Amino acid sequence: MSLYDIPLRTLDGEPTTLGAYKGKAVLLVNVASKCGLTPQYAGLERLQQQYGQRGFTVVGVPCNQFGGQEPGSSEEIATFCSATYGVSFPLLEKTEVNGAGRHPLYEELTQVADAEGAAGDIQWNFEKFLIGTDGEVVGRFRPRTEPEAEDLVAAIEGSLPA
Repeated sequence: MSLYDIPLRTLDGEPTTLGAYKGKAVLLVNVASKCGLTPQYAGLERLQQQYGQRGFTVVGVPCNQFGGQEPGSSEEIATFCSATYGVSFPLLEKTEVNGAGRHPLYEELTQVADAEGAAGDIQWNFEKFLIGTDGEVVGRFRPRTEPEAEDLVAAIEGSLPA
């Protein structure tokens, strides 16, 4: 099954898939509102602003599995992201990324290795997967990799549609 075909839901509960972004580079990030890494939202939004018109989007995936750091409702998450960080990129519904309830999307993504060759469970909030215009994962970036880190920006620029 292609990543494009896996059923997802928007933060508003509407059905969607990553197929909605076919032909774009996508940075998929599991996010949380009450985490020490939450300020990464600012860098993610800057990436969205810088590359959004060039065939790129960030997609945020709220997750409450790490220290209960995303406890809010969909409405609370949307309000926090908009009011605090001016988030304009799409957000999906709250999703489990590890364990028995792991979403099928993350069943696929966790098989991808990072730059050090390690695959497996999501380590914490703000783990990033760059998906190329063909729907294949181009890179996996661990939580402490800042959104505007040189290697991540280079990978995004190399993944933009021609």
